[in-house]
Order: sequence, then structure tokens, then C-alpha cells
Amino acid sequence: MTNVADAVVLVTGGRRGLGAALVDEVLARGARAVYSTARTEFADDRPAVTTAALDVRSQDSVEALAARATDVDIVINNAGVLLPAPLLSGEFSDITDTFDVNAFGPLRVTRAFAPILAQNGGGAVVTIHSVLSWLAGSGAYGASKAAIWSVTNSLRTELAAQGTQVLGVHAGFIDTEMVADIPMEKTSPAIVASRILDGLEAGEREVLADDITVAVKSMLSGPVDDLVFSADH
Repeated sequence: MTNVADAVVLVTGGRRGLGAALVDEVLARGARAVYSTARTEFADDRPAVTTAALDVRSQDSVEALAARATDVDIVINNAGVLLPAPLLSGEFSDITDTFDVNAFGPLRVTRAFAPILAQNGGGAVVTIHSVLSWLAGSGAYGASKAAIWSVTNSLRTELAAQGTQVLGVHAGFIDTEMVADIPMEKTSPAIVASRILDGLEAGEREVLADDITVAVKSMLSGPVDDLVFSADH
């Protein structure tokens, strides 16, 4: 298990949505300091929060942050992008960008911060997946989230030797700007953030953040034809 109290936490994509809720929640649980990132510079007036521009697609950007944030104990890979075009007809550049942000981005961050976590006692890596990791019908987004789910499972094995807890988070539809146009029941970011950190502090390896995620995971042993996302259901 990993305690948030007195820890130094990195939250990628921390300016808004679930990322902002995670920043709020770790501070409420007594984190000593938080690095909160977005693609462009932004401000946060709270003394415990240090903001930073981070492009998870850029190795140079990730390495620059790692060189600056050598006191991090917990990495939360939250930054993501949703480009919903179909795989067959969408711009291929959108597909590659989706994978670069959602799958390769967290891997870049984890690779850069793994030595820092080791030198600071092990710590934890938390990576946000999606219920769409398991459902067809969401194009490159779902495919990229399936990829990072697999990456997280492998990193859990690879980081075990240095005592780093690896927590994968699957969530359905969170009430954020990213999915505002999808007519589905949504969970508040604050509730999801609280459940994530409850799981982290309990030593969990996986958090299923809402009822739809629990229901979909229970279907994984059934016919693949049932694993299709539709906003009509």
C-alpha cells in the first residue's frame, strides 16, 4: 500500500476534469506537494501545487520534468485525449496521436520516473484506463486504452522488484468536458478520484471506479459479440 499523506505526487493532465479532482483529493489527504501538468503553462495559486507544461508525446518534455521533479513518490498518469473518428475512415494522424498520448505517453512518463521512485523508496504508479478498454466501438480511443491496460499489467511485474505499487484504474463515463456530448450516466470526478486513492492506499492493483465498469468486466468471459459500446444502451 502507498500512503498519500506527506507524499509528493505527480498528476499529468491535472488542470481540469479528473486530473483536477485528483489534485484536490491528494491535497485533502495530506500530500506534501503536487506537480500538476498540462500541455501548456497554467497557474494554480495553492502553495503546495507546482504547475508544469508537459507534452507526454515528447521524450524531451518528459525528461525535462523528471529532471526537475526528483522528489516524486507517486506518479498518476491521467493525461489523455479523445479523438472519436472510426478506425477505417478517420484521419490516420488522429489514430497515431491517440496512441501517442494515451498509450505511449504514460509509458514515457513511467520509464522516466521509475528510477526516481526507486531512489525514493518505491512509491506508486497509477494509470487511468477506461471501461472502453474492453468494449469495441470507440475507435482509436478504446484501442489505445486497451494497449495501456496491457502496458500497465506488464509494468506491474517489471516494477515489483523495486517495490513500486502499480495501480490500474478502469472508469466508465466521468462528468468531464471530454465526454460532455455522450448521453450516458456519468460519475462525478471527485467520486472517482476518491475511489482511486482509496484503492491506492489499500494496496490494490486495480480499481473499477463505477458500476458500469464492474458490469462490463464481468462480461469478459462471455461472447466477444457482447463487448460493443453503444451510446443507445
